[in-house]
Amino acid sequence: MLSIPLKYNVRNLFVRKVTTSLTVLGIALVVAVFLCVMALGEGLATVFTASGSEKNVLVLRQNSQSELQSGIGRDQAPLVKALPGIEKDADGKPIVSAELVVVLNLDKRDGGSSNVTLRGVEEKGMALRPGMKLTEGRAFVPGTSEVIVAESVARRFKGAEVGDEIRFGAYRWKVVGHFDAGGTAPDSEIWTDTEGMINTFQRGGYSSILARTTDRAARDQLVAALAGDARLALDGKVERKYYDEQTATAAPIRFLGFFVGVVMAIGACFGAMNTMYAAVSARTREIATLRALGFSRLSILVSFVLESVALALLGGVVGCALAFLLVASHGHPDVPGQDEPAGEEEQAAKQARPHHRADLDLAAHHHRTLLDLVHAQDARLRRVQDRRRHQRAVDATI
Repeated sequence: MLSIPLKYNVRNLFVRKVTTSLTVLGIALVVAVFLCVMALGEGLATVFTASGSEKNVLVLRQNSQSELQSGIGRDQAPLVKALPGIEKDADGKPIVSAELVVVLNLDKRDGGSSNVTLRGVEEKGMALRPGMKLTEGRAFVPGTSEVIVAESVARRFKGAEVGDEIRFGAYRWKVVGHFDAGGTAPDSEIWTDTEGMINTFQRGGYSSILARTTDRAARDQLVAALAGDARLALDGKVERKYYDEQTATAAPIRFLGFFVGVVMAIGACFGAMNTMYAAVSARTREIATLRALGFSRLSILVSFVLESVALALLGGVVGCALAFLLVASHGHPDVPGQDEPAGEEEQAAKQARPHHRADLDLAAHHHRTLLDLVHAQDARLRRVQDRRRHQRAVDATI
């Protein structure tokens, strides 16, 4: 039985350039989308799995599923720091960090914008995460408008290099350093001083409190003490367990990737089938010629199947290359902001605008001149209104 040479199939692919290109592109898009979405889910799961310590306890408000959903009063922090089981440093200070977490929307280098987690930490914040290290610049000075930025964030977002300024609300914060967190959750964050964040975003307390315990028994004791104190209304979770629970956020992404991939794959299969059917229909004379030359039906069928396989392989290779380029260009996956809206920055900006009631706005201390102008304008308006009311009363009497 005569067999059709492979160069015949290769020649046919190049003869129908438009049809071949469209088929390969359709398959490539299916592969690229599927791989990118699945890579995002796996990346999030990997980041969360690598984050956290068995010795650290994360304190949240009762029934809170994440730091963004939690709220801890400023008066509660000293009570937590005084609980038994917390490790102390050489100076006898507890290794604890009361932290505030918000989500900002920053401009990306390649266009568009994306959410970034801004975390306010206290003095022991970095000591509680031994995997973190400064790679450039220095640490921020507490009480100042300074931040340090994760290297992966600096690569992806504008204005995040050392010496640049990032705008939070109505204020500008200077980038004084970059850090690397070893592939853990902070690798997608910006860090600054907790108290500065509370003042800027006008928060009444913290999102969470992270504490290091001396050993497993002390850890369990601290968790039990938090659960047993009804006055605090706080829950304590082992930090590693907390991040393990957060991997559930990757499950919907995986499902979405699988679902989209299956739907697109079905569409691509129908497209490829339609392409091959059209190719066969357009090549009836060619098939008849092959039959006349002595090629069997099986040889001709195998030839068309080989062309289909070649198209699928080429589309798969192109799709893998596209997915690799997309993932590589985006670098470290963003740790999602869970339920925090993307408009946090806009809300903070509104809160930070000067207000004519000095007792409600911290910005009054920084904009005293503008505040005086607003007060003066208000006084003039009140005098005009009083004169109008008086004139209306006189007119009514007459």
